[in-house]
Amino acid sequence: MATNTQLRRQDIPQYVLNDFRHLHRMEHDISDFGYSNLDAARRIPGFEIYSSEGLRPAVGPLKSDFYRISITLSGSVDVQLGLELFRHRPGTLSFTFPGQVFSKDNISADTFGYYILFNADFLEDIIPAASIPEEFPFFDYSGVPFIQLEVAPITAVADFVRKINEELQQHRSGCEKAIHMYLYLLLLEVKRSYVAQGLDTTATDTRNTYLVPRFKKLVSQHFLAKRKVADYATLLGVTPNHLNRTVKEVTGHTASEAIADMLVQEAKAALRYTDTSVAEISWRLNFSDPAGFNRFFREQTGQTPLAFRKNA
Repeated sequence: MATNTQLRRQDIPQYVLNDFRHLHRMEHDISDFGYSNLDAARRIPGFEIYSSEGLRPAVGPLKSDFYRISITLSGSVDVQLGLELFRHRPGTLSFTFPGQVFSKDNISADTFGYYILFNADFLEDIIPAASIPEEFPFFDYSGVPFIQLEVAPITAVADFVRKINEELQQHRSGCEKAIHMYLYLLLLEVKRSYVAQGLDTTATDTRNTYLVPRFKKLVSQHFLAKRKVADYATLLGVTPNHLNRTVKEVTGHTASEAIADMLVQEAKAALRYTDTSVAEISWRLNFSDPAGFNRFFREQTGQTPLAFRKNA
């Protein structure tokens, strides 16, 4: 039997790929791209692809146990991964990995793009699941989850997406293997730009330029177990005062507020998308009692957890 400590460290439940569509697609989705209205016999386990046509106006915050690639070709959209908020514009890609808190909103009327969802073992015949974060660092906490591509690489990425869709729709012999290869080539195309832009070196850079992004990544990774600014200062090799001062200068908020914000995102995901009781959520988020969680949530959001769940 698991101990109380083990249970308290459990994550909020995550969505699996085959029980996720209702959260991101409109009920009357009429798109003919990708999986939107694809015959069940042509679907490939562990993989889905869509265009932004038929996408809900807002998604999340929520957690999932699969990888996600979001590609914007026109318009704009706000995407938040953990504590990192970015605005997509034409040529922007973002990447989400299993267990990450994710949200998308403020989608402009002229937005168009694609997104791909796949399980960790989907590319197993090409690359082991455990090697994906190492091979493609934008799928790792230490990497940069957003990239802006020039015309040539974003055109190549869009071409791979269309080839994947063509394989799905035509369902010719060997289509599943072809999709595996096209997805891998798409990721490789992005990695080449990622390396060319020097994004693969930021994780080891100790300058203040990268201190705040690295702090945010660490909070997204460790917030359930580490609640003190001093914990993150130790991980980053700086003093708590230096970390607090730098975070405040860059973001306008204290490091403690950033940690609290991550907890609020996690709580909102559980309240909106699960039936887990408030008491259970407070326990899983390592609060000493439900009253403390209620007080914390109200201070951060202006409403109680039950009121947020009712209005979500």
